[in-house]
Amino acid sequence: MRVLVTDLDGTLLGGDRADRRRLRAALDRHPEVTVVFATGRGLSSVREVLRDPLVPRPRWIIADVGASVIDGADHVPVEALQRGLRSGWPGAQRVRAALRRFPGLNHQHGVAQSGRCSFHLRPEQLTPEITDAVRALGCTWLYSADRYFDVLPPGASKGSALAALATEQHWPMDSVLVAGDSLNDLSLFALGAHGVIVGNAEPALREAVPEDDTVHRPDRPGAAGILSALQNLGWVERDHPLVIGYHRPPVHWTPDGWRPPASPNGILPTLRTLLGENPQALWTTATVVEPGAPPAELDRHGTGLPLSFVPVSAAQWAGYFHRACKETLWPVLMSQPERLRFAPDAWSHYREVNSRFAEHINARAAPGATVWLHDYNLWLVPGLLRPTRPDLRVGLFHHTPFPPPNVFAALPTATEIRASLACLDWVGFHTETFAGHFRQTLAGASRVPRVGVHPLGIDREAIEALARARRPRAAPADGPLVLSVERLDYAKAPVQKVEAIAALLTHRPELRGRLRFRLVCPPPEAGITSHDATRQQLEHRITAVNHAWGNSSWQPIEYLPRNLPLDEVIDHYLAADVFWVTSLQDGMNLTAKEYIAAQYANGHSGVLVLSRHTGAASELGSAALLTDPHSPTDLADTLHQALTLTSEERRYRLELLADRLGHRHPANWAADITTAIRDDDTLPRRRAHLRQDDTNMVVTTVR
Repeated sequence: MRVLVTDLDGTLLGGDRADRRRLRAALDRHPEVTVVFATGRGLSSVREVLRDPLVPRPRWIIADVGASVIDGADHVPVEALQRGLRSGWPGAQRVRAALRRFPGLNHQHGVAQSGRCSFHLRPEQLTPEITDAVRALGCTWLYSADRYFDVLPPGASKGSALAALATEQHWPMDSVLVAGDSLNDLSLFALGAHGVIVGNAEPALREAVPEDDTVHRPDRPGAAGILSALQNLGWVERDHPLVIGYHRPPVHWTPDGWRPPASPNGILPTLRTLLGENPQALWTTATVVEPGAPPAELDRHGTGLPLSFVPVSAAQWAGYFHRACKETLWPVLMSQPERLRFAPDAWSHYREVNSRFAEHINARAAPGATVWLHDYNLWLVPGLLRPTRPDLRVGLFHHTPFPPPNVFAALPTATEIRASLACLDWVGFHTETFAGHFRQTLAGASRVPRVGVHPLGIDREAIEALARARRPRAAPADGPLVLSVERLDYAKAPVQKVEAIAALLTHRPELRGRLRFRLVCPPPEAGITSHDATRQQLEHRITAVNHAWGNSSWQPIEYLPRNLPLDEVIDHYLAADVFWVTSLQDGMNLTAKEYIAAQYANGHSGVLVLSRHTGAASELGSAALLTDPHSPTDLADTLHQALTLTSEERRYRLELLADRLGHRHPANWAADITTAIRDDDTLPRRRAHLRQDDTNMVVTTVR
């Protein structure tokens, strides 16, 4: 049993809206904490407060400075307790009549009062004559905030009301936290419960409550002070100074429990490392949970990682990811706007999921926290966070390419997205080209984020160790093996590769019966229909080429349409004479780097044929054989060049590639980025000059 008993004005309602939102979210996540209001307001005034969505729902209400006790579920007075608290009350009319002779007492007209009588009174007018007159009525009094003078029944106070309620509900006082900011809360602190005097409390309350380890005295005001005390007690989880926002989790919920994703991508291991080494960080991610299905055990994923899930329905996920992300945004990122398909209902899902992420992050990010968002899937989150949490340092890293401004402008929602991206503090890319496209796209915006270029690498030591541990490859076959490892995506140009193989077999007869092209090509997530035509065309052409050139002992194309564990992928890397990357656009391409590390670790001399349009080409340059997948002739000719290099040139090129690959661990890359987002000396100044019309524009546009 845990009970929060809190005053309203100045306490629960104190501080800014962001603090109140964080407290409400924390209490919503912990329904085991019972909320009790202890307020000077009457019930009708409390009902007005409850219209605010940021106010938590109380189970009990102590109102009228302790003269009323009300059931929070139905707002019916708890008569047995209330009678005891109001015993000896002479009635408001008699009190007002007896005190009418004191001109300094001004009755609080228009304020609903029950079982008490409340006045305004200046400090210098609080005289012994007034207090003696109250005692003569058989009543007691409270004076608070140098303004409010409350006349109460002799046994009434917030403390006595709480004591009576706790006895009835069997609450031990060590399970109760009381929160207040003024002297009319003083009686709450005399019961032996945990206490919190919020940062904006009147000095008289601070002086009146003895120093004690059970009483928290945070610097932060109102709701933020309450949340701090709840966190110190361990009743709710602490806020996080670093929050990662990435839509893909390292596990997903199924009716059979948690399972790893069918197609993990390159950033997941990096985030695992970063979060595993930082217990104060949080990974906000999505999981599909159907309404009405057995509840997902969101806190029992068993990863050991600080995951915080944003539950979405299958319909929301399909609209958000399968359609808005993959049919609207992805074609533009790949500079193929002719493939763009826009549906207003899908974009509504995209907005909704981004809004859910923003609310989730808002509720869990500590004051001044660093928020690191990943990729285009969360493009609207910065604009949603900025008006409510200007204290946050928000950065976004694009693992994908970023298109030229004229291509970006093809998006029907380009203005909405630009307005949100302009709210970032920092944005990162793998290459200077993509960074330049971003700068051009946001040219003319009222503010432009700082831009960083941070190419991602691989865990080279781990790849090399795994490669050395694999069995030596079998004796080479009669001909060369060309390998591609990529997910099914038209942007990877898989069909173009098959056509290049067909062209080589047509024009290079010496390769017939010898050349083998192995395509490891896992399918995309189920439900993504935008790649169906690519898959059908790919499989049709593979069948045709194998039928045209193959025989009973040799097939030119080996097609593996499934996910493979990393150790098996390493075996394929080691077996391949050529690794073939033909992306039409690619943010980085980590498989190319893994191939280099595996080949070099085992003393092999594999050749890398690399698309000029990958981020990796900016780093590896001419040490690889660069190809243009937009040109069928260049694609075939460059592959043929790779197949005919001398052994000396193969070894020389691999040496250069291994040197350019470097040894920088992805964990260092992640640390550099979080530092870049956080370390901005201009942020307080820029936040102070945030124009209100800019904020309104962002909120209106993103909605």
